Amino acid sequence: MQTILAFATLLVFQLLGEIIVRVLALPLPGPLAGMLLLLIGLIFYKKIPQALEQTSLFLIQHFMLLFTPTVVGVLLYFDLIKEQWLPFFVTAILATAVTLVITAFCLSWLLKRGKNTNE
Repeated sequence: MQTILAFATLLVFQLLGEIIVRVLALPLPGPLAGMLLLLIGLIFYKKIPQALEQTSLFLIQHFMLLFTPTVVGVLLYFDLIKEQWLPFFVTAILATAVTLVITAFCLSWLLKRGKNTNE
């Protein structure tokens, strides 16, 4: 029962994110807004309920299954991608590079912050 409630909590926050994005006409995905709301709620709650943590870990372990519809969607537009391969390729490379740089910066910052806390 706890797992069902935890999964329902994730879906409710996703729904809240969708509602907020549509009502305020925000230029971001509803699930992202919902997860930001969940993050804010967990920060105020100051701990992660065990059922929510276990359910989230299960979903993360099977994350690739959640990408299957996206990959199928890309394959549906393969002819369009074939025509526009250069912008698609450049965007993919740039997005990967930007993600790596930001991740490296965040890791470096967190490691420095961790050293300062331990001293």
